[in-house]
Amino acid sequence: ENPMTVTGAADTDPRYRDPDLPVQQRVEDLLARMTPEEKVAQLGSAWVFQLVVGSSLSPDAATTMHHGLGQVTRISGASNVHAAGAAASANLVQRHLVERTRLGIPAIVHEEVCAGLMARDATVFPQPIGLASTWEPELVRQMADVVRDEMRACGAHQGLSPVLDVCRDARWGRIEETFGEDPHLVAMMGCAFVEGLQGTSLAHGVVATAKPLVGYGASTGGLNWAPAHIPPREMREVYLYPFEAAVREAGLRSVMNAYNELDGVPCAASHELLDDTLRGEWGFEGYVVADYFAVRQLETYHRLAVDATAAATMALTAGLDVELPMTDCYAEPLLAAIARGDVTTEVLDRAVARVLRTKFELGLFEHPYVDEVDAGRRLSDPGHRELARTIAEQSLVLLRNDGVLPLGPRGRISVIGPTADDPRNVFGDYSYAAHVESLLEMKTADNVFRIPIPDGFDLDRDVVGDRTVGAAVAAAFPDAEVQVLRGCGISDPDTSGIAAAVAAAAASDVVVLVVGDKSGLVDDATCGESRDRSSLDLPGVQEQLARAVLDTGTPVVLVLVAGRPCGSVELHERCAAVLAAWLPGNEGPAAIADVLSGRVNPGGKLPVTFPRSAGHVPIHYRQKLSGGRSHWKGDYADAPVSPLYTFGHGLSYTTFAVTAHPPAPAVVPVGATVDVTVDVENLGDRDGDEVVQVYIRDPQASVTRPVLQLVAFARVSVPAGGRRQVTFGVPVAQVGFYDRALRHTVEAGEIEVHVGTAVDRLTAAGLFHVDVPGGAVEVAKAFSSTVAIGSPERDSRQSNSAST
Repeated sequence: ENPMTVTGAADTDPRYRDPDLPVQQRVEDLLARMTPEEKVAQLGSAWVFQLVVGSSLSPDAATTMHHGLGQVTRISGASNVHAAGAAASANLVQRHLVERTRLGIPAIVHEEVCAGLMARDATVFPQPIGLASTWEPELVRQMADVVRDEMRACGAHQGLSPVLDVCRDARWGRIEETFGEDPHLVAMMGCAFVEGLQGTSLAHGVVATAKPLVGYGASTGGLNWAPAHIPPREMREVYLYPFEAAVREAGLRSVMNAYNELDGVPCAASHELLDDTLRGEWGFEGYVVADYFAVRQLETYHRLAVDATAAATMALTAGLDVELPMTDCYAEPLLAAIARGDVTTEVLDRAVARVLRTKFELGLFEHPYVDEVDAGRRLSDPGHRELARTIAEQSLVLLRNDGVLPLGPRGRISVIGPTADDPRNVFGDYSYAAHVESLLEMKTADNVFRIPIPDGFDLDRDVVGDRTVGAAVAAAFPDAEVQVLRGCGISDPDTSGIAAAVAAAAASDVVVLVVGDKSGLVDDATCGESRDRSSLDLPGVQEQLARAVLDTGTPVVLVLVAGRPCGSVELHERCAAVLAAWLPGNEGPAAIADVLSGRVNPGGKLPVTFPRSAGHVPIHYRQKLSGGRSHWKGDYADAPVSPLYTFGHGLSYTTFAVTAHPPAPAVVPVGATVDVTVDVENLGDRDGDEVVQVYIRDPQASVTRPVLQLVAFARVSVPAGGRRQVTFGVPVAQVGFYDRALRHTVEAGEIEVHVGTAVDRLTAAGLFHVDVPGGAVEVAKAFSSTVAIGSPERDSRQSNSAST
């Protein structure tokens, strides 16, 4: 069918349909032809189940799309169809828009892609907190490549990720969706995700959406949607930094606002944030989409707007272009605001032009449809699962080990805990399984959130699957006697299963205790969106189960399958080994078993500081000299102020020696680069990975500076007995900061360099002096360093030639 044929079009050959014209000319031509109603329609959206029922358009779809439609919400993520069905639904909607509306403008289909495409058949990767634990941006880029491939196959064009929030509070339920506490680590992982998702060209790529802008994870009390209290210098140096990097370094094309307010102004209504900073300072050229229902919340939640018309006016004039997940305020209320002059034509056209430009760049006018048969094949590519397995393996962080790991091939192993035999708990809150649960739980008067589930559909069988940690351990230890017991649930108070678990533990050589969270949005979820916690202890009676098992005297390997740092200090200190598995996705159980058996040598590192209790949060390594302790005594009156595990911590089955060379040159001007060279030697008899981390400290500046600041890192594979040399090229601009006038400045003076493998395992590499005529100069930011990793050398006496 010819997508260029538009029923009722007055001009059969409009200029905007000419793919050889520059995009800007096509946008201008199309915009000039549009009525106010058609323009407003491009700023709205509709859920897939508002448009499609079964294999046909819904009775109301034609009315909903009469003037066109900006976006379709979650064809894969808010339905129960397989990949081919999602592609068919996308084609159905696009065919109506292209052939049955006056201007024939296709829609952008968006999906959630936090840990992979949120779809029934898609690969589920580890949650971002696990991705960050790999400290390997290239793996994140490869994952985003897969997501892009799967999305395009299903007819989707925009992914609502990455989360670039910097989070330092383990109480907040959404910490699992973040890349952790450090702005540089978050920026590097986030930029890799954006580059992978968008590809080299949007014509074959997917629009990435950095979210939520900004400070969402710094909320009062760790509570979802609560206000954030962030001073302006910290806002720019920490919380805005990853977003700015994504715009300037990765060419980010979309941003989503945060729900919270900043100093009395909700982010959805902040002209200062969405226009002055994002577009004016950073040069952002994409469009801003609303977090779901955020425009209406200006009236109903923040009570800033008196009605929907005022809410639409506030949001659009602030720079929020598209309302999601369904058209509400950006419908008749917005048209009313336009009619009475509250929203000018200039403001309206600016937002519509951003949307149209993206649709042209995505190639939607030339290629509105997708191959329905190909969709299923693309989502079942075994290479996608192989990558998920690799990422899961590299995301695991060995926090503690007294020598019990890796386990021997024989003996009696008891795998105990609520996640030992429950495959659902390895998924995060933005997995398909978790969202189907939440959509089924939600009820409204018009049942708009109710997904029609066919007879015979079973969530566990048809979506979750049967990959459990217990089964994976049994498969990894064929010569051992493995038994699996639940012991207790995640959060329920039932203790009846503990006695059997204790008896099994007492008769075993080792216990693998698999405990943690159920991530999701439903009421029985213990982490995830709106599932914040006041305690970091394990939910329910899991701590009671753990203590009872530990009291048997059998060595216990604690496996934390959780979206956050959790577990009491007592639990961690009594276990023989502790493995943080986070929420590792489809391939997580096998990855866990591989680490337990020693087939995989763990090399992940913590992207967050692991607090001792909720009383220690918010906690992070980038303290000021006056922070991090109670002056003058130091510790709390009832506990040490030190974390349970530091940022960057993670053990291996081998040992490494890291030797740093003095920074070179010793004196550098602004605009130059400092080389930091590090030798990494594997002293053990196993191949392994080490994450080399480079920190700087400005010992004296015009404003107080952090005691440490991460500026570069690299995950390096070193063979047993081998050695590799790593050279980081650190731009001097990375030592810059915001001065008292909030100008990004580099000042003259000495900068300390520290190199190591965790915040508590650093050695001083030396100093370099920044030469700045006049003492200080305003500079543009530099976000990343170069990394050159030499070939492995087994004889450390040989010279090493670094190569990129």
